[in-house]
Amino acid sequence: MNDISSFNNKNLYKDLKKSYIDACKDPMFVKLVTKLKLKEEVAMKYTSKLERCVSELKNCKDCKGLACCKNPSCGYLLYPRVDDERVQFDAVACKYLQEQLKIEENSSVMYYQPHSIKTASMKDIDKNDKKRLDAIKWIVKFYKDYDKDNHIKGLYLHGSFGSGKTYILAALFNELAKKNKKCIICYYPEMLRKLKESFGSTFEYDMNELKTCDLLLIDDIGAESVTSWSRDEILSTILQYRMDEKLPTFFTSNLNISELEAHLSETKDSIDKVKARRIIERIKQLTDDIEIISVNRRQ
Repeated sequence: MNDISSFNNKNLYKDLKKSYIDACKDPMFVKLVTKLKLKEEVAMKYTSKLERCVSELKNCKDCKGLACCKNPSCGYLLYPRVDDERVQFDAVACKYLQEQLKIEENSSVMYYQPHSIKTASMKDIDKNDKKRLDAIKWIVKFYKDYDKDNHIKGLYLHGSFGSGKTYILAALFNELAKKNKKCIICYYPEMLRKLKESFGSTFEYDMNELKTCDLLLIDDIGAESVTSWSRDEILSTILQYRMDEKLPTFFTSNLNISELEAHLSETKDSIDKVKARRIIERIKQLTDDIEIISVNRRQ
C-alpha cells in the first residue's frame, strides 16, 4: 500500500513538474512567479491558477474599457499574494472598474440607468458625426469653465430618438464626478414613479437631493404622463430652487422647447398653459438650447 502511495505521489510530482515547466515557456508567467518570490516547489502547486492570473493580466493589458472586458468576472482579475508560503488569490478590480466605483461613490445615479451611461466618458464620444459637434463643443467648454464658475447654465439637449443625447451629458457628469461633484442623472418618468412611492419614507430626502446636488440631469423630459402633481409640485419646485441657487441643470428630450410647453400644458383633467409657461421660463433661465438630429444609435 505504501509502495502504491509512493508511486502515485511520484507521478503527481512529475505531472506538476511538467505543467510548471510548460507554463514557464511564457515569459509573463516567469515574471509573475519571480515577482512573488516563489520557490519552485511552491509555485508548482499553483501552476493552473497562476496561469489563469497571467491570462487575465494579458486580457487587461490591451483592454479599452469595461465593455470590452474578456475576463470571467467583468472588471475583475484574479491576482496572487503570498501568505506564509501559501498563495492566496484575490479578485482585484481593474483600473476601469476602480474608476467607475469612484464615479459611483462621488455621484448619485438616483434611478436606473443602463451600464453604458454609467461608464460614459468624454474621450469615448464619437466625434465623427458633424451633427453632434455643437453639443460636444458645448460640454467641453462647460467642463473647462465649471472650475472657474460653479453657477453657469446647463443645457437643454433635444432632438431625434437615439442620437446619443444622454450619453453625451452622462460623459460630462462622470468626468465632473471624478472631481468630487455631487451629480445626479435621473430618467424622468422613473424618477416621478420613485418619488410617488417614497411618500411617508424617503420623499423629503430624495427631493432635497434633487434640489441641492451640484449638477442635475433630468433625462427624457416629455416622455412622462403629465399630472398637476408632477408638474406643479415636483418639477416646478425642483427648478425654482435650482434657478434661485444658480445650480447647473440639464435636460434631454425628444421634444423641442415649444413642443415641451404644449406637452406640459395638458394633464388628464385639464389644460393649463400658464403653469406650463412658468416651467418653460425656468428651463430657459437654467439652460442653453441645442438640437441634435442624427442617426439612431440604438439600432
